[in-house]
Amino acid sequence: MIEFKDTGFTYDGEHFVLDGVDARIAPGEFVCILGGNGSGKPTMAKHINALLVPDAGSVHVLDHDTRDEKSTYFIRSNAGMVFQNPDDQLVASLIENDVAFGPENLGVPTDELRRRVSDALADVGLQGFDKRETAALSGGQKQRVAIAGVLAMEPSILILDEATAMLDPRGRKGLMRVCHELHDRGMTVIMITHFMEEAAQADRVIVLEDGHVAAEGTPDEVLVQADLLEHLNLDLPFAAELSLELQKRGVPVSMHIETTTLKEELCRLLSKA
Repeated sequence: MIEFKDTGFTYDGEHFVLDGVDARIAPGEFVCILGGNGSGKPTMAKHINALLVPDAGSVHVLDHDTRDEKSTYFIRSNAGMVFQNPDDQLVASLIENDVAFGPENLGVPTDELRRRVSDALADVGLQGFDKRETAALSGGQKQRVAIAGVLAMEPSILILDEATAMLDPRGRKGLMRVCHELHDRGMTVIMITHFMEEAAQADRVIVLEDGHVAAEGTPDEVLVQADLLEHLNLDLPFAAELSLELQKRGVPVSMHIETTTLKEELCRLLSKA
């Protein structure tokens, strides 16, 4: 369980970037955190692995208070974080050395280290890439190496801070596939994103505004609220925009957040016509 309880945080001692945040993320959930610029998304993410600690209220991760320095090692070992730019996270010229860096610093024995590197690369679809140079990889491949480095530490929580922002559509699709596979195996996945199509695939979304939780619920509950999303300067998912446009033109469709379900309903309507 990850729990934010009346959490407040300020960088300058005056302006609270997080202000009274209450949120809970259950083990094994896939949660997307949304919000406009300045809403507090990266700050919230950094509290989950104790890179930041609250100035007010509390954050508990796996029953450990992030303000307790004795818990920092445990929290960071169990809550792995992947950042927006993989070049900021890669530390070695060879892929196998980069993936091994985290668990090696945790004191993992050599034989176990080899297994972890191999398994982590397989998890992200980069089997056989261990001897390649990180500098020769595409952006999507670099991001997968960054994820593999986190997975090799065997965390129970994966945090992705705008990890798809610099990827092309193919790279984003591949990264989402990896996230779903890890989630299906029981890992807690927390994704910060501004791509609504990614948020639509989560179990639940949390929407921030000026450091507060403005809305939370399932994607079907939150991502169809056109007025709320417009107020927060967020886009509707493409399927929801198309649903609204079809409704305006007299087509009797429901609101959808995924193109697959919208297409299925349109096919059913056409078959009855």
